[in-house]
Amino acid sequence: MNASDAIHWTLDTVATRLGDPKDEIYARLFAQRPDFEELFIMDTDGGVRGSMLSTSLNCVLGVAAGSETPGLLLEAARMIHDGYGLSDGDIDLMFRIIRDVCRDTVGEDWTVELDQHWTTLLDTLSQIGATPD
Repeated sequence: MNASDAIHWTLDTVATRLGDPKDEIYARLFAQRPDFEELFIMDTDGGVRGSMLSTSLNCVLGVAAGSETPGLLLEAARMIHDGYGLSDGDIDLMFRIIRDVCRDTVGEDWTVELDQHWTTLLDTLSQIGATPD
């Protein structure tokens, strides 16, 4: 299975087993970084969270497929979030949490091959638009 197929399969499986993963993803994000929750104080209907997750998933799927367009979205997101005081690592945390929710939802069907594809994808995402050290 190639990377794009593996990532699509993972997200399709999560959608089948969990439905919309937004609540689980943000619960984990806020558990790991409680200070992030206050950044969403005006997001009373969850629309901002939903939009951010949609953008994140589009980046995941696009980069896995080899498209350059999602990289532009990620570069822009890094610049925008810098205005909120978020680092590249803070942005990358969202992608790791998406992977973790996927891994936990897929459960026993999570394979070494899936893990390798996700690890490579996370490494690639962390380099797109990142501020040089």
